[in-house]
Amino acid sequence: MSRYPKKRKERAKIYHFLPTGDYYFHKGLQSYDRFDFINAKKYLQRALELEPLEPMIACQLALVHTETGDYQTSNKLLHMILNELDERMTECYYFLANNYAHMGMYTEAYRYAKLYLEKDGIGEFANEANELIEWIGINEDDNLSALKEQEELLYMQEESKSLLEGGNYAEAVNILEKMIRAYPDFWPAYNNLALAYFYEGETGKAFSLTEKVISHNSGNLHALCNLAVFYYYEQQFEELELLLNQLKKVEPMIPEHRYKLGATFALTKQYEQAYFMLRQLHKSGYPGNAGFYYWLAKSAHFTGNEKFAKSAWDQLVTLEPDKAGSEPWNEALEEDELTRNGDTALMKLLRSEDIPERLIAIFFISVSDRKSALLTHPSFKSIEEFSYPEKLYLATILQVEKRQSIHAKMKMDKAHETAAVLFEKHGDAPDKAFALLKIWFSFFQKMVETGGKFANPPAFAAAVEYVWGKESGRHQTQRDLAKKYGISPATLRKYITKIELYL
Repeated sequence: MSRYPKKRKERAKIYHFLPTGDYYFHKGLQSYDRFDFINAKKYLQRALELEPLEPMIACQLALVHTETGDYQTSNKLLHMILNELDERMTECYYFLANNYAHMGMYTEAYRYAKLYLEKDGIGEFANEANELIEWIGINEDDNLSALKEQEELLYMQEESKSLLEGGNYAEAVNILEKMIRAYPDFWPAYNNLALAYFYEGETGKAFSLTEKVISHNSGNLHALCNLAVFYYYEQQFEELELLLNQLKKVEPMIPEHRYKLGATFALTKQYEQAYFMLRQLHKSGYPGNAGFYYWLAKSAHFTGNEKFAKSAWDQLVTLEPDKAGSEPWNEALEEDELTRNGDTALMKLLRSEDIPERLIAIFFISVSDRKSALLTHPSFKSIEEFSYPEKLYLATILQVEKRQSIHAKMKMDKAHETAAVLFEKHGDAPDKAFALLKIWFSFFQKMVETGGKFANPPAFAAAVEYVWGKESGRHQTQRDLAKKYGISPATLRKYITKIELYL
C-alpha cells in the first residue's frame, strides 16, 4: 500500500507520432537535395498518397522522375497538376518543355516553352524557357515536318528499346527493320536490330549487321560493345580478348556511354574494369536504372566489395521488387537456372520439325556430362515418335543393337565419330559448329534412307567443312583442309563428291 494514498501518482506521458504528408514531403526534399533520388521518390510517393490533392508534392515528385530519366511518368504528374489540381502552377509548363526536350520531342518542347512564356512571361523560369527555345532553333514560320519526322524516328527507337528490354524480340525486329529501310544512316537502329537478331538466335545476321556499323562508323561504342557480347556468348575468346583490350583504352565522356562500357565489362566478367567505371559513374550522381544497379552490384560482389554490392542491390530491389531473392552472389541458384534453361532449349530442339536438327539434339545429348539426366528428362520423346534415322543414331549413342546387320553394314559409329570430329574442332564457335553439324546430319539422313555406308570420319568432316565454306562464302582451299584433317587432297576430293551427290 502506498505511503501517500492521496497523492496523485505521476504517469509517463506517451506521445503518438503520426507522420503526415508534410512530414514525408520534407523528408523527400532532404533526400532530393542530397541527390538521393531513390529515397526522395519513396518519401514523396508516400506524401502524395497521404495528400493526393497537394500540387506541390506532385510537382516535386515529377522533378524526381525527371532526374531519374523517367520523363513519361514525370509528364503524367505534370499534366495531372495542370488539369486537375492547380492550373495556376505555370512552372509545370516549363518542366514539361524540359522533359520533352530530353525525350527528343522538340516540337512539343517548343510548344510548352511558348505556353509557359505566354502565361508567365516574367516567371522564375522565363530565362531558361527562352534559352530552350533558342537552343531548339524553331521559328514561328518554320516548316515543322522535318522535325516531326525526326521525333517519330526517336519515338520508334524508344519503342524498340522497350520491346527489347521486355523480351519481345520479334516485334522489335519488325520495327527496327522498318527503321533502317526508312533511315539507312541511323546507326542506333542497326545496333538494336543486331541485338534483337542475336537474342532471336540469328547470330549470323547479328554479326553481319554489327560489322556493317563498324565499317561505316569505326568508333561506334555501342556496336563495339555489342560485338564483345556476341564474342562472349559465342565463345570466340581470342577475338573477345583483342576487342576487350581495345575497349579498356576507351575513356567515354557521356554518362550513357560509360554505363554501356561498364555493363559490357561486367557481362564479359571483366569485373575490375566494370566496378571502377560503374562506381565512378555512381559517385558522379548518375541516377541509373535497374540494369545499372544490377551490373554495379554484380561487379562490386566479384571484386570483394560486399557491403557496397548489397547497397546497390537494395537500390535495384527498390526499383524492381521482383528482383529480391535473385542476388548475383547466389551462384548455386544461378547455375541451376542455367542448367534448366539449357535442358529446355535442348528438348525444344529435339522436337524440331527438321530431322537433321533433331539428330543434332541427339548428338548434343551424347556429348553432355548430363547424358543420363537428359535421356530421362520428362520432355524426352518416346521411341515411337522418332524417325528411322533417329532411331538408328540413338541406338548408336546408347550402344545397343550393335549385332543387327543393318547397323554393322552401315557403320553407324563412324557417322557419330564424324560429328564428334566436327564438334571437337569447332565447339568453341557454337554458331559455326551447328551449321557444320546441320550439313552433316542432312547428309546422314539421306545416307540412312538410301542404305549408304559411313567410313573415314576425318575425310567426311573435312568435306563437310569444305561444302560449308562454299555455301557461306568462307571458301578454303582443299589443300589447307586436307592438311587440317590429316588426309590427302585426293581423299578429300573423293568425299566432297560423295556429300555433294546427296545434297
